[in-house]
Amino acid sequence: MSEELKAVWLRFFNWVVGNGPRPENEVMPPEPPPDLPFTQKPKDKYSRFHEATLKERYEQWLEIHGLHVFSNLYSGLSVLTCIVIVALLLATVAELPPFGHERNPANNEVIRRYVEHGGHETGAQNIVAGLILDYRAFDTFGESAVLFTAAVSVLMLLGKSRRNKLNDSPQPVAHEKGQDFLPLAPPLLRKDDAILRGVATLSIPAILMLGCVVVINGHLSPGGGFSGGAILSTALILAANAFGFERVREFFNERTFIISSSSALMIYACSKGYSFFTGANHFHSIIPKGTVGNILSGGLILPLNICVGLIVAGTLYSFYALFSNQEV
Repeated sequence: MSEELKAVWLRFFNWVVGNGPRPENEVMPPEPPPDLPFTQKPKDKYSRFHEATLKERYEQWLEIHGLHVFSNLYSGLSVLTCIVIVALLLATVAELPPFGHERNPANNEVIRRYVEHGGHETGAQNIVAGLILDYRAFDTFGESAVLFTAAVSVLMLLGKSRRNKLNDSPQPVAHEKGQDFLPLAPPLLRKDDAILRGVATLSIPAILMLGCVVVINGHLSPGGGFSGGAILSTALILAANAFGFERVREFFNERTFIISSSSALMIYACSKGYSFFTGANHFHSIIPKGTVGNILSGGLILPLNICVGLIVAGTLYSFYALFSNQEV
């Protein structure tokens, strides 16, 4: 093909596609403005899935299906875990001896030893007190330590929360007369109830006396440190409701609670540590058991009951004071 034919063909092609020469007086249409980012139509999440890399596809799959899939997986695993636990419990129950059988744990030699020799070996007339504060005193020490740790943890958490609230509270503003500075939201004052104060004045000494009797006679009669400590805490709670927490803090505050409870735990640990050491090494203990039925009997059971009573009383009152939005 000659050069003339190529030139003719090129002019014809440009004329067809609109690229031919334009007259000088022809006005060109304005070019469309480029699409701005905020004017571009966002792509659908399903269309973006096919244009992403493997990692992006995984993240997009989590965004689309992840919540539904993991919710079903969590529900299925929860049901499976419950089924396994129920099956294990049923298998354990199937292996238990029947009621009244000679192999039943209630009929073994340990129970007979507690009943037949408990009074002689512990010196306590109350077999339950001898069991929890002599034979199984280590378990009781763990329970008392758990109570003390729980109370101290609540003191730390709620005390920190209360301090944060005080720091975030509005600053004091001046009084209208310009004499004093008062907070924007003064605390609510306790209502003065004459009947409650009168009943508390008569009841608190009796409650304190009953609590002390239950604690001190725990090795002779039903009671002990746990029940006696609960009774003593009711006296503190009644005093706080009748006369205000400020009056109670004059003789029982956070410092008093920590010192009394930690001292009681240390006395408990040292006392039973001595008993464990002498018993494990077959040494003779210098602590007399006394005569069964006397107040000074039972060896270390009486002081241990007092220690447990102090811990329980302080812990229960501390919980009440803290959850009443008050200070210990």
